[in-house]
Amino acid sequence: MIHSVRFKAVLDTNVIYPIIIRDLLFWFAHYELFTPKWSEHIFDEWKSVMERKGIGEKIARMRIENANLAFPDGLVKNYKSIIKSLNLPDPKDCHVLAAAIKTNATIIVTNNIKDFPTEYLEQFGIKTKTADDFLTDIIDLNHEQAIKAFKEMVFNKRNPDLNEFQVLQSLRKIGLKETANYLHALL
Repeated sequence: MIHSVRFKAVLDTNVIYPIIIRDLLFWFAHYELFTPKWSEHIFDEWKSVMERKGIGEKIARMRIENANLAFPDGLVKNYKSIIKSLNLPDPKDCHVLAAAIKTNATIIVTNNIKDFPTEYLEQFGIKTKTADDFLTDIIDLNHEQAIKAFKEMVFNKRNPDLNEFQVLQSLRKIGLKETANYLHALL
């Protein structure tokens, strides 16, 4: 079930890089609403994006280490041999699917849905969801825990220090409109 730590979701780079999306995903995972999974490839891409956006290598490495410390079983291993047997529109995305297959994830959370054809993924028992759809599904299945996670995320938000409504506005600006609206309605 989606409201359980047994529910595994592979997080693609494009939902890990934007800080506000990553924060909400990680707080939901901290509250055991799902188990996050990623691969060495995904984190290599994340590090590359951070560096392109002007984040120094030391800070980029620290963020990756912190994610792995917070979720020690998040890193999928031994998936690389699967990559070459997969066929996606963009071959550079095969590592994401390989990690999902290896860890028996049921969902890949990505904002590049078109790069993961539904029919192809069905043969592996995997679906894709955008971050907005995934997060609203989680909220829908466990309002209480989702609100607790959101409030704790806001409480711990620094640099800048934002209130709940400012964080909701940040979520809307980054494309999580349904998530922000749902959380707002529950506050």
